[in-house]
Amino acid sequence: MRRPATSADEEHATADAAAAHGTRRRLLIVVNVDWFFWSHRLVLAKAAMERGYDVTVATGVEAGLASRIEAEGLRFVPLVVGRGTFSPGADIRLLFQLRRLYRAAKPDIVHHITLKPVLFGSLAAASVGCPRVINALTGLGTVFSGRPGLGASLRASMVRFGLRRAFRASRAVALLQNPEDLDELVATGVVERRQTHLIRGSGVDVERFRPGGSRNSPPIVVMASRLIGDKGVRVFVDAARLVRARGLAARFVLVGAPDGGNPTAIPVSQLRSWEDEGVVEWWGRREDMPDVLRRATVVVLPTTYREGVPKILLEAAATGCPLVATDVAGCREICRDGETGLLVHPYDADATAEAIARLLQEPELRARLGRAGRALVEMEFSEAQVLRDTLGLYESLWSGVASKA
Repeated sequence: MRRPATSADEEHATADAAAAHGTRRRLLIVVNVDWFFWSHRLVLAKAAMERGYDVTVATGVEAGLASRIEAEGLRFVPLVVGRGTFSPGADIRLLFQLRRLYRAAKPDIVHHITLKPVLFGSLAAASVGCPRVINALTGLGTVFSGRPGLGASLRASMVRFGLRRAFRASRAVALLQNPEDLDELVATGVVERRQTHLIRGSGVDVERFRPGGSRNSPPIVVMASRLIGDKGVRVFVDAARLVRARGLAARFVLVGAPDGGNPTAIPVSQLRSWEDEGVVEWWGRREDMPDVLRRATVVVLPTTYREGVPKILLEAAATGCPLVATDVAGCREICRDGETGLLVHPYDADATAEAIARLLQEPELRARLGRAGRALVEMEFSEAQVLRDTLGLYESLWSGVASKA
């Protein structure tokens, strides 16, 4: 595991970024954490580089991926980003990190991805006069999910206010992943509609993720995600118990790892306890997701908050696997009830178990949903289409004509 980035690391990398750029158009991609960039935006950065951009990537460092990112031909700048909480001291330091970076690197386009880079990167970009800014929100998360309680309401109000200031300060393009999020930000006055642009998710490689092989017997029900409470891990485990109580033979598998930067992370001790109980298997983080998904009979994502377009649902649909997901923004884009999967209410283990049991018992339904999911991904969510649309947005900004949603 790479040691956490220090201010000295950041200053050296910032200086390198400033010294290295030449006459090519300079693209700076700023993401909250290295593993998210690697899984969701590496392909975009490489495509931009192939298009002729000089690409710098700035992220928080958690997974020790700096050397792998640099090995792809990308310049890397470590950031100190406190995920999961808002701390005035840490957030001010992040703001000043970004200001130093933007002054040194002089980017032609800055692409902020995820909440903290959008909030603080926008202010930094405005303060140094960055000419073109994209603010990409990968789902509106728990903040806009209407959760009860004074604390949740205050946090939502603060984030809305911060986003409103961020978008106005930088005159940024607001890049959203689903139309519900776009409409929400417009309706609440965070952005004007003319600022918005819609690109649906990060896409999926339809050649790498494709149907093939045979589904296992007994069937395997997979949930693959960050193992945090907000993703509905406990709902999945409770649903597994309920399905087993019906006497249905199935293996229930969690794929992924706890996210230490999230306050609802599932402790490893709890995961081990569930394994010892025999209710689920925990396979950890996997690099061979196409093979994992081709073995799966059903893929479940019982997330409790607003998503962008969940990558795991795109990947599962691309392999022809039927979906069970919660009826929330983002999931509805790819899990279309009765067409590509079954939708259930958040926090509802009974309904989740019922949907899983139905799919386990109806092979013809599974096959029909799986075929439709594959067709939908090919038509609307391919990685090639997302790259084409995003690079097209870069080009429109470069030419001074930002496309509208």
